[in-house]
Amino acid sequence: MSVLELILITAASISLLLFLVLRFKIHAFLALILVSILVGIFTGMDLEKILVSIQEGMASTLGYIAVVVGLGAIFGEVLQVTGGMESLAKAMLSFFGEKRASWAMMATGFLVAIPVFLDVGFIILVPMVFALARKSSRSVLYYAIPMLAGLAVTHAFVPPTPGPIAVAQIIDAPLGLVIMAGIIIGIPTAIISGPVFGNYISKKIYVPPPSIDQGLEDLGSLNTDKGLSYRWVIFLIGLPLLLIILRSILELGEKANWYEPWWLMNFFKFLGHPFVALLLATLFAGYFLGSKQGIKKDQMMKIANAALSPAGLIILITGAGGVFKQILVDSGVGVALAKIMVTYQLSPIVLAYILAAIIRVTQGSATVAMITSAGMIAPVLMEMSITDIHKSLIVIAIASGATILSHVNDSGFWLIGKYLNMTENQTLRSWSVMETIVSVSSFLIILIVAAILL
Repeated sequence: MSVLELILITAASISLLLFLVLRFKIHAFLALILVSILVGIFTGMDLEKILVSIQEGMASTLGYIAVVVGLGAIFGEVLQVTGGMESLAKAMLSFFGEKRASWAMMATGFLVAIPVFLDVGFIILVPMVFALARKSSRSVLYYAIPMLAGLAVTHAFVPPTPGPIAVAQIIDAPLGLVIMAGIIIGIPTAIISGPVFGNYISKKIYVPPPSIDQGLEDLGSLNTDKGLSYRWVIFLIGLPLLLIILRSILELGEKANWYEPWWLMNFFKFLGHPFVALLLATLFAGYFLGSKQGIKKDQMMKIANAALSPAGLIILITGAGGVFKQILVDSGVGVALAKIMVTYQLSPIVLAYILAAIIRVTQGSATVAMITSAGMIAPVLMEMSITDIHKSLIVIAIASGATILSHVNDSGFWLIGKYLNMTENQTLRSWSVMETIVSVSSFLIILIVAAILL
C-alpha cells in the first residue's frame, strides 16, 4: 500500500472518529476501538493480527496507566474531602496578602491541580473567589481567571494528572522530565493567562459574586475546624513529584556515566517510580489527613471508592487510545508519516501541537484530544531518533494544543460559565480566551526552549 493511501486512511479515520463522537454521540472508548479496527481492515492487516494489536495496545498502556491513575485519584480525593486543599488555599492567601490575592489564587490553583482534577479544584476554590470579590467589590473574574489559569496549566502539563501521564506513557517519555518541563513552561504560562489577562478582562466584564445565602461558602470538607496544617499538604503534594524527578535525574546520570550504579541509587530509583511515589503519598495522606484527624476507616473506604469511579472511565479511554496507537504502528502508518516528516522536514513538536488542537476544538475533551494525538504521533517518533528531553517537550506540546479554545462542546465550558453565573458570550470572552492564551503562550515557550536545548 502506498504512502499516500496510508495517509488518506489515517485522515479518514480521524474524521470518522470525530463524526462518531460528535454527530452520533458514541462514547469515545467505543469510537476509538471501532475506528482502530477499521484502520486495520482498510490498511490490509490480517484480521487475527488486528485482534492481537488491540490486545497488545490495551495491555501495554493500561499496565502502567491503571495503577498511576488509580493511586492519583485516591490521593487527590483524600486531599479534597479532608480539608487539606482548603487549608492550603487559606495559607496561600495569607502569605500573598489581599492586594496580591489574584497571584495567590493562581499559585493555589497551580498547586491544587497537581493531585486533583480541574473541575474538582475549581469547586473547592471558588468559594474563596466569591469571598474575595465581595470584600473588594471587584468582578469575580479578577480572582477566578488567575485561579482557573493555575488549575488549567497544571492539570494539562504536570503529572500525576491523567492527561500528561497518558501521553508520556504512549510516546515513551520519562515522567520526571515531563514534570520538570511542565513546571518550567507552566509557570510563565499561568502568569500570562492568569493575573495578566484576569486584570484586563475583569475591567471589561463585571461578574458580581453570588449572595452568601446560596450556600457556596460551605466547602463540604470533613475537618475544616481541626486546624489542619497546610505544611502537611505541601509535603504530600511535593513528595511524589520530588521522588519522580529524582529518579529521572539518576537515570540520566546513569546513561551519561556520571556514577556507578549501587544499591542506594537503585533504592532511590525504586522510590521514584510513579507506582511507589504515589503509593507513599496516598498512604501518608490517608494517615496524616485521615486517621490522625479522626476520620473513621469506613469513611476512608468511601473516599477511595468515590475516587475510583471517575478514574475507571479515564483508564478505559486511555487504553483505547493505546489501541489506536498500536494499530497505527502495526499497519505501517507510522512509518509513512515519518517518511513525510523527513521529506518535508516537519517538526514533531509542531505536528503534535496542531493535531491536538484540531481534535480539541472539534470534539471538546482535552483528555481525548491528548490521548488521540499522542496515539497518532507515537508511531512517527518510533521511526525517528530523538532524545528524552525532546519527547518531554512533545508531551507538553500535545497538552498545549489540547487546551486551546474550550467552547460549547466542552463540559468545562458549561461548568465554569454556570457556576460563575456568566452568559455564554461572557464565558467565551473570558474562560475560552484564557484557555487559548494558555495554549498559544505555552506553545511559543516550548518552541523557545526547544530552540535552546535541541
